[in-house]
Amino acid sequence: MFNLRRRHAEDIIAHAREEAPNECCGILAGKNGRALKLYRAVNAERSPYRYDIDAQDLYRIHSEAQAKGWEFVAIYHSHPKGEAYPSATDVAMSRWPGGDKDVDRWPGVCYLIISLADPASPLIRAFRIEEGRVTEDPLQVID
Repeated sequence: MFNLRRRHAEDIIAHAREEAPNECCGILAGKNGRALKLYRAVNAERSPYRYDIDAQDLYRIHSEAQAKGWEFVAIYHSHPKGEAYPSATDVAMSRWPGGDKDVDRWPGVCYLIISLADPASPLIRAFRIEEGRVTEDPLQVID
């Protein structure tokens, strides 16, 4: 079960709407699997079909989180027209190429995907992508 604070869910939805028709992206950081802060990031791809967190943004976010003793809890991005499910590109991007064996980029991190396919009813779903396999995490929005 992934618990997402309502204010973070609302900010993710707002971010997705602001960046549409391109994908938005960002990171939730915190402790012990509990998100304490949402970091909006720049999508270096500036694309409606894929995202890549800008390297300078990633460095800034990682440095601030590390200084606070936090880890990355979730990485989020939007699918402006598609379903809230990891695409083949999302799965491929979750891995570092490692010669004979690829390695997960962010082991243990939850991937949140927001769909704006129905703009009146945005949908956020949570997933784990481990060793290229996708499993859905139940998502609970909490106050």
